Amino acid sequence: MAILVLAENDAAGLKPATLNAVAAAKAIGGDIHVLVAGEGVAATAAEAAKIDGVAKVLTADDAVYANRLAEPLAALVVSIAGAYDYIVAPATTSGKNVTPRIAALLDVAQISEIVKVVSGDTFVRPIYAGNALATVQSSDAKKVITVRTTAFPAVGTSGSAPVEAVASAGNPGLSSFVGAELSKSERPELTAARIVISGGRGMQSGDNFHLLDKIADKLGAAVGASRAAVDAGFVPNDYQVGQTGKIVAPELYVAVGISGAIQHLAGMKDSKVIVAINKDEEAPIFQVADYGLVADLFKALPELEAELSK
Repeated sequence: MAILVLAENDAAGLKPATLNAVAAAKAIGGDIHVLVAGEGVAATAAEAAKIDGVAKVLTADDAVYANRLAEPLAALVVSIAGAYDYIVAPATTSGKNVTPRIAALLDVAQISEIVKVVSGDTFVRPIYAGNALATVQSSDAKKVITVRTTAFPAVGTSGSAPVEAVASAGNPGLSSFVGAELSKSERPELTAARIVISGGRGMQSGDNFHLLDKIADKLGAAVGASRAAVDAGFVPNDYQVGQTGKIVAPELYVAVGISGAIQHLAGMKDSKVIVAINKDEEAPIFQVADYGLVADLFKALPELEAELSK
């Protein structure tokens, strides 16, 4: 069996999610090839070649892939799909954008956000916002799969796979890149951070998120938010943790002023340790929290910051 893993990469290099996707591919079993697409990707391909378990790295170095538009990427994958039984991608924004197009072009069903590999044709995936796990079996000759990265530990990087160039599939001309507005932060990326501190509707305003920022800076943490806080305009959309936001599983997750709606829990309940601060002792977040503090966050956060400063 041959497996093609679509690497998650940008101008800065390889993203950690790729290592989790390769872990899922190893659980399936077979020769694993990693596809690195982009412009000027030689250094990224060298990174990918070091991933444990990878037999070969394929590179598509072309300006058409520079901005990871879904349509050109899908056309590229389909052009080389004949050699593969599985096409695997991390369930990131980019992965979830391109894989449905690949599946449609190949006329197969997509298997989304798997959390476990049972066998070569059977997988476990969450449904109902993570409240139930479905075991699904596919009889498709080619299986297009996205991987919930928090469910598979990242593989190591001590390998030495060969790198081989593949021909560009060209641009289908169905989309064009207009521009990007990217938030910049010295803090770690939300999905890769060891510690995440998130605020909810209880923060009352975006200005109050500075209380979380101070603690995050001391802990080296990323800052997240519930959908309620994002919808209220407190913080940008890329802060959102939850079913319709980012899925995180840090070593420590601190939920501040978050009631714990099911959609939010779906995005963080796999965290190793969960701490909740909320003045409502009946808040659902306390049902999943390892440690809970019933307190006014505007009093508790300055006290926590003062203790951390010591």
